[in-house]
This record gives sequence, structure tokens and C-alpha cells, in this order.
Amino acid sequence: MILSPNPLQLPEHVAIIMDGNGRWARSRGLPRIMGHRHGVRAVRKTVRAAREFGIRILTLYAFSQENWRRPPDEIHALMELLYDYLSSELDELLTNCISLRVMGDLGRIPSRVQERLRETIERTSGSEGMILNLAISYGARAEIARAVRLLAEKCVRGEMLPADIDERAVAEHLYTQGLPDPDLLIRTSGEYRLSNFLLFQAAYTELYVTQALWPDFGRDELLAALLEYQRRERRFGLTGEQVARLAP
Repeated sequence: MILSPNPLQLPEHVAIIMDGNGRWARSRGLPRIMGHRHGVRAVRKTVRAAREFGIRILTLYAFSQENWRRPPDEIHALMELLYDYLSSELDELLTNCISLRVMGDLGRIPSRVQERLRETIERTSGSEGMILNLAISYGARAEIARAVRLLAEKCVRGEMLPADIDERAVAEHLYTQGLPDPDLLIRTSGEYRLSNFLLFQAAYTELYVTQALWPDFGRDELLAALLEYQRRERRFGLTGEQVARLAP
């Protein structure tokens, strides 16, 4: 039995749409908050597994801009879970050389959670083992609009010309500036949609959908996704013959 993926064919950047907490709880006759609590445990297991397998960047879709429309008590509970996760996991992040990054409209996050995020980012900034990138209050369309706005402001100030705006310029003004595009995007709970996640960055990302609900996701499910990724041929618009000639 294969217990780990081929280290020479690992995706550098794995992104995950964590979906299914509510359905997991409902199927067990539990309140939704219990699904979210078990979802936090799945985050812990998945981060550990990604570190074990040698994934360099792990991006987790934790809270979308659309999620702000959920009931206030659920939003409050989710923010408290985020605060508790950051508080409880700091030592493990430091021990395992994992640095935290966050992307999204953080101005809407409660101030105490913002402060804990800033503290955790600062404390782990020197870690070089793995990047854990949390998408919080994130929406890809808003991210792209923000990048366009920043570029337009530079043009107005005379710092660049409209003709200078290309794909690279847009990428440099996204939240993921400095990070490679995700190689693999995993979606749990069997849903086949991107849900406004990394629309620009995922142009050539390999997609993997699992029926597992997020609270049930862990090492084995991540391993299955990585093994499937390693069976695929990434062509980036080329033919299979061209890819074969370029292979080392």
C-alpha cells in the first residue's frame, strides 16, 4: 500500500474549499455549530498531513464574503472558532515552522480576531517550513476588482500607463502576490463549483472533488487527492507530445 505521494511530483500549492460542515451536523441531528467545531479539527488534521507530505503552500477557504449573509449567531460562532484556533495552534505552527498568511477584506472581521490574526502572522513570519494561507472574508470577484482599482490609481498618479497593465501586473496586485498559482484545488462535499474562490489564480489548476464532507476530511483524503493529481498530465495549452519532449 502506498502510504505517501511521490515527493518528486508534489503540487507546490494546494488550495481547499472546505465545504459540508452544516450537512455533516444535520445528518447527525446536531446544531450547525457542531459541524463547524468538527471542521476545525479537520483543519488541524489537514495542516499536519500537508506538512508531513511536504506541501509548501496550503490555502484554505475559511470564510467567504457571501458568508456574511448567514445568521448573526452563526457568524459570531465562526469568528470565535477562528479566534480559538489561532490561540490554540500558535505553538504548533511555530514548532512545525509554519507561517500564517491571510487574504480577504479583514476590515469586516471583529477587532479582537483581527488582533489575534496580526499577532499570529507576526509571530510565525520567520517560519520557512510551510505557508498556511487562510482566505477569510474573501471573494475572488472583489479581489480582482480591488486589483483593478489599485492599478487604476497608479495610472492616475502617473506611476504606470494603461498599456503596462497585463496579466502579471494584475497578479501582483492580488492578495496572493508573491505566491505561485495553486497546482491543485480540492473541493469537499461533492459540489462542482468554485464558489467565487481564486477565479484568476485557478486558470490552470487541477480540480479534485471528493464526496467527503469537510469534518471527515483528513490525511487519507488528502493523500487520495495528491495521488490523483500525480496521475494527471498538466499541459497548459500544449499537446501531450510537446509536454513529453519538455519533460526531464
